[in-house]
Amino acid sequence: MQIIKVCNQIKREKKETVLTNQLVRSGTNGGANIREAFYGHGTADFIAKLQIALKECAESGYWSGLAKRRDIDLLQYI
Repeated sequence: MQIIKVCNQIKREKKETVLTNQLVRSGTNGGANIREAFYGHGTADFIAKLQIALKECAESGYWSGLAKRRDIDLLQYI
């Protein structure tokens, strides 16, 4: 929920939508995939869902890095 709040504040204050939309997607999909993993069809499916969640976390790191390069300090919005 915090990532949604942060991105909404950035959208309002900085008028940045492309970056924040992507960050919201990747920042919330990780949790959704972790939740889905618990209902996986066996061990392989469980592991696959967790691997997807890990990739989403890495993507969030990418978008956070781009925010930093645009002089947007995500931590100031927390």
